[in-house]
Amino acid sequence: MVSRSAGSTDLATSPAQSALVFAAGRHAGQRRNSDGAAFIEHPLEVARLLREAGCSEVVVAAGLLHDIVEDTHVSVAELTERFGADVANLVQAVSDDPSIQSYRDRKEMLREQVRGAGIDAALLFAADKISKVRELPDRVRRDRARLAAAGRGQRTHDLLERCHQLRLEHYHKSLRMLQDVAPGHPLVKRLADELEHLPIAVESAMTGGRTS
Repeated sequence: MVSRSAGSTDLATSPAQSALVFAAGRHAGQRRNSDGAAFIEHPLEVARLLREAGCSEVVVAAGLLHDIVEDTHVSVAELTERFGADVANLVQAVSDDPSIQSYRDRKEMLREQVRGAGIDAALLFAADKISKVRELPDRVRRDRARLAAAGRGQRTHDLLERCHQLRLEHYHKSLRMLQDVAPGHPLVKRLADELEHLPIAVESAMTGGRTS
């Protein structure tokens, strides 16, 4: 069942409506790492950002489906059959290559993949990164709380901090790539603004809203 927030996104048109129903079904039971909310909230936010930016129904549909290949058992071939090559190609353009073990190498390949895939893929990628940056403060807070509750040592803490730093590095490099591909686009400007304010947001999340 699609959450009530899904019905408030003005996505009840084809192909976006079909993509919403399909994505909600395939992501059913999955939870976001950042706050434990239903995973579908992330693609919904990406789709809203794309629609607000004036993107086509094909791009909005791809926004709803952009994590399908990475996080479910749906293949690009199935997406092509169900939603057409344009949607499937956009999803593929923003999907990681799981055969690359190194996080840094995998994300570098992904950024170059997006760079060469055209403006629609770049805007989809930008919307995804805006949503991810917004989630990061809660993710940091949640991860640190888990560590504290489990009584993990300094080594585990350092590894977690390293993961957060690598993720942040990827977001900043993604912004620079997007500024090359789509300079001046509102979604790219919004990503820049989100990253600029991220340190304050992280501190606020860690202190329960109290910043020093």
